[in-house]
Parts: sequence; structure tokens; C-alpha cells
Amino acid sequence: MVETVLLVGIVASLFVGFNIGGSSTGIAWGPAVGAGLLRKTTAAGLMTVFVFLGGWTVGRNVMDTLAGDIIAIDISLAAGVAVLFFIGFGILIANVFGVPVPTSMTTVGAIAGLGLATNTLNFDTIGWIISWWVVTPIIGLWVGATIGRYVYPELNRRFNIRSSEGPLLVLDRGGSVPKPAYGPNTTTQEFVGTILVLVIGCYMAFSAGASNVPNAVAPLVSSGALGADNAIVLATIAIGIGGFTIARRTMESVGSELSDIPLLAALVVMTTASTITTILSWMGIPISLVMGSVMTIVGLGWGRATRPVTARDAIRGDVDAEMSMGALKAEPEAPVTKIGEAESDEVLNAGDLFNPRAIMKYVSMWIIGPSMSTILAYAFFVAVPFV
Repeated sequence: MVETVLLVGIVASLFVGFNIGGSSTGIAWGPAVGAGLLRKTTAAGLMTVFVFLGGWTVGRNVMDTLAGDIIAIDISLAAGVAVLFFIGFGILIANVFGVPVPTSMTTVGAIAGLGLATNTLNFDTIGWIISWWVVTPIIGLWVGATIGRYVYPELNRRFNIRSSEGPLLVLDRGGSVPKPAYGPNTTTQEFVGTILVLVIGCYMAFSAGASNVPNAVAPLVSSGALGADNAIVLATIAIGIGGFTIARRTMESVGSELSDIPLLAALVVMTTASTITTILSWMGIPISLVMGSVMTIVGLGWGRATRPVTARDAIRGDVDAEMSMGALKAEPEAPVTKIGEAESDEVLNAGDLFNPRAIMKYVSMWIIGPSMSTILAYAFFVAVPFV
């Protein structure tokens, strides 16, 4: 019986990790794939390697929080399988609404529901986690706005990344030993920029591993059914499979959306979100890359507007625009100055740089997702007490 439950738990973990790999790989490598800097297969391979590194190092701190700090008892194997079911259900609901799911928040909600049902919830830990969920979007918004308003023009002047025709590198056979050399149209700035894109993609994959690997396996680790090392390997395999399969479409989508803006703008978002996520994961806070990414996008767009717009008006939708996850994008019929281009004398609206209605949808899911996960898990564990 125990073997059967464990097998079901492993399948559930693989399902959760598979879906995480599908979404995270697209976010981390969509810009590089869309810019033609590397192939999807190469991106998925790099994603798998750096997800493993992130989970094996920083991710252990998040694992400890999820597996032992949220509730005062160990999660039984059967309860752990049920928790994984609610995590998978949360991912499914978010996919139905077409919203990037905050997996970490859904995981915490499911475990908290178990704690409430068994009167073992550690309210101090939950309060600590939720306080960072409130602060993180504010940090992302502030950093994005500051960079967009005061720093981005200079970054664009110094580091604007442009792709030239032909190969980036060629093999110079003129000497006794062949050695790599710039392609016929490659500039030093292009080469350095390309390396920068690849490094940031690896950094974002590392961050995704630190925050998401524990989500797929922490309930099984808490039950003692899997050791932490084996669990990290299992989650990495599942995320890697998702990266090599369903993420191919995600990378196409994100890459095509990013083609409407300079690649540098996307890299600012990726670097900011990854740094926030890595630091909080090191602190043991279950956090989502999606949260940092979305709010940095909002801040960057708001900061690049040429006149002040209140955050309340922007978020509530009193301005009009079109925005997509991972990109700042203006409506074709509205001639809006892109980030990095010379600004016209005409005053821009912050709403031209992101879609407030889309932001409301994301923020709503950040509230609804973990809330529903908590409520459903609580009701289930009250009706069917596993502990």
C-alpha cells in the first residue's frame, strides 16, 4: 500500500515539475530564442542544468521552509500526495485562465490548508512569508520604475544589443591552429551583448530552480518518503522534460512578444526578477518569478512614461494599453516611442507601455490562487483526515 501511495506521489511530483518546466523555460529563455541566439533544444538543456544547480544550492532553504516550518508536524505520505494534487490543480486553473501561475504561493496555500485542518499551522512563519509576498511586488515596481526613468537611456546608449547578419563567430584557419574569431559583421558590442543574454538566461534558470524545485517535491521530503537529494534530482528531471517538450511553444510565444521591444528591456526585467527571487529563496521564502517579473514590467513602463502617472490610476486601468508577459508592447495603431528610442515632444501615457487590465488579472490570480488552494486543502483534510 505504501509503495502504491509513493508511486502516486512521484507521478504527482513529475506532473507539477513538468508544468513548472513548461512555463519557467519560456520565461527564462524566450528572449534569447526569439533573438535567434540559440536553439530551443540548447535552451532546454541549459535550463535543466541551471535549474538543478539552483535547486541543489539555494533551493534547499526553500525546501526546509515548505517541508518543516509552515506546519508543526511532518506531512504524512498520503497527505503529501494530496498536497501535490492541489498544487497541480492550481497550475491547471491558472493555465485555463492563461495566467502564469505563482506555484510557490499555491504550494504554501495547500500546506497551510493542511495546517489549519490539523491545528498545526505556524502562524508566525505564514505571516513572515505573506509579508514578503506583499513587499516583493513593491520592490519590483520601484526598481523597474527607477531604472526606466533614470537609468535605462544610458544603459541603452552603452549596451544596446543589435544582431547583425551572418554567424556570430567563425573559425579562423589562417594560423597553424584554428581559433574562433568574430563573424564578418560581428561587432564587439554584439558579441558582449550576446554573452550577456546567455549569462542572464542561465541566471534566471538558476533562480527558477531555487524557487520552483522545492514546490514539486517538498511534501514528499517532509513525509520522509524521499531524501532531499533524490527529490531535487526528481524535480530537475520533471522540469527538464517540460523544458524539452511543452516549453518549445512557450519560448516561441515569449520570444515573438519580445521582438516588439529592444532585447535590453527584457534583460532588465529578467535580471531584476531573478535577483529578487534568488535573494528571497536564499532567505527561505517561497516566492514566484512571475511576481517579480510582472511588477518590474509595470515599473519599467511607468518609469519610461514622460509624465507622472499615479500608481493607482495605472493599476486600476484608468489608462489604455496593451501589455504581454515578458514584454512592453504598444498597440500598432498608436505610435508610441519604444524604450531606448529618442522621445518625441508629445507626452506619453504610462498606459501605452503596459496593460493595466492584464496586471489586474495577474494580481487577482496571486490572491485567488493561494486562497483557493488553502480553502480546498482545508476542506479536504477536514473531511478526510490523513494526519
